[in-house]
Amino acid sequence: MKILVTGAAGFIGSHTCERLKSLGHDVVGLDNFNDYYSLELKHLNEKALNAKGISIINHDLRADSLVDVLPKEVNYIFHFAAQPGISASSTFEDYFTNNIIATKNLIDYALTLSNLQLMVNIGTSSIYGLEATFPETVVPKPASYYGVTKLTAEQLVLQKSREKLFQSCSLRLYSVIGPRERPEKMYTKLIACAFTNTEFPLYEGSASHLRSFTYVGDIVDGIVSVIGNEPKVDGQIINLGTEVEHTTQEGIEAVEAVIGKSIQINHVSARIGDQLRTKANIDKARELLDYNPQTTLLEGVKAQVEWYKVNFT
Repeated sequence: MKILVTGAAGFIGSHTCERLKSLGHDVVGLDNFNDYYSLELKHLNEKALNAKGISIINHDLRADSLVDVLPKEVNYIFHFAAQPGISASSTFEDYFTNNIIATKNLIDYALTLSNLQLMVNIGTSSIYGLEATFPETVVPKPASYYGVTKLTAEQLVLQKSREKLFQSCSLRLYSVIGPRERPEKMYTKLIACAFTNTEFPLYEGSASHLRSFTYVGDIVDGIVSVIGNEPKVDGQIINLGTEVEHTTQEGIEAVEAVIGKSIQINHVSARIGDQLRTKANIDKARELLDYNPQTTLLEGVKAQVEWYKVNFT
C-alpha cells in the first residue's frame, strides 16, 4: 500500500513511518521542518528514515499547492502534522493555521485521491479537557488553544465519513514517551537535565498530576492496526494509551533510577491549561483493534535514556 505520513520528521510520526515500512508498505513522509523545536532532532529523525528507504517531502500543509507536490495515488493518510502542546511562545494563529487550515488543505488533497482507503487523524487526549479519563462518547471540554483546534481538526476529518466522501477515523493519543520525544517534553527534558547537571523546571502542583505515560511502540501498535479494519473504524474516535497511571513525581523518580542520580528541581509557576489527570479508557480500542499496551514506565524510560545517550552525550 502507498501511505502518506504527515509530520514524518516528528516524534511519533517517524516511528510510525518505520513501522509501516517494516510491514512492507511504500511510505512517503511530509514535514515542513519548522523551528518550533530543534531542527537538529528533526533532521536526525529524517536521516534514520532515509536509511530505511523513506523519503520526506519538505512542504507546509498550509500552502495551497498540495496536489502539485504530493503523490497522485495514495491508499492511506496518517495525519500527525500539527502545532503541538501548550506553549507560551505559540499564538492562537499558530494553532489555528497549523491544526485547522492545514488539516482542511490535506482533506482537499485527499478528496482528489481515487483509491484512498482511510484517512487517519492523529488526535490527542487534550481534546477532553483538564481531565481525560473518559470513553470517546463524552462531550469534549478542551481547556487550551491546542485542544480546541485539535478537536476542530478531528471533526473536519470525520465529517468526510459522515458525508460518505471517504473513510476516516481519529485516534486520541495519551502522554506518549520514548526515543525521539520532543526536547521540551517531560522525559527528554528530565534526561537532559540529569546528564547536564541542570535544573528541571517543575510546574507548581504538577508533581501530583496523573498521566497515562504510554511507550511510543505501544502507541504505534494501535495506530497501524487500523489497516485492514477500515469498516470497523470508519467514522470512529478511538483512544490509544495505557490504563496505568503514574504521577509526574513517579516519572521523575523513574528517570533518576535508570540514570542513577538525583535531578535538581526548580519550581516554577503553574501552566494554564495543563491537564490534571489522564487515564486512557481503551475499551473501544480493545474491542475494535485488539489493542493491548504492555510496556512499563521503567522499560520506556530505559529505552529513552539509551537513545539520548547515543545521540546527545
